[in-house]
Amino acid sequence: MTGKAQEDHVDVVGMWVTADGHIRQELRADGRYDEARGNRRGAYTGSYTLTGSHIDYVDDSGFTATGDIRDGVL
Repeated sequence: MTGKAQEDHVDVVGMWVTADGHIRQELRADGRYDEARGNRRGAYTGSYTLTGSHIDYVDDSGFTATGDIRDGVL
């Protein structure tokens, strides 16, 4: 999936998949995400917020992470 810049933000809703298919992250329109790793579905779930092309994650377990979308790549 690629992000499309629109009015100073990036559209991230949908499924993001690593090149090898091992990590699959679904970013939902309601601000929630579900990440699968290998055969493990729902390995990580939580919420995310988007500021421009920067994304902040808060896992349901309390773990936090950040990321950026650059040239359509998360």
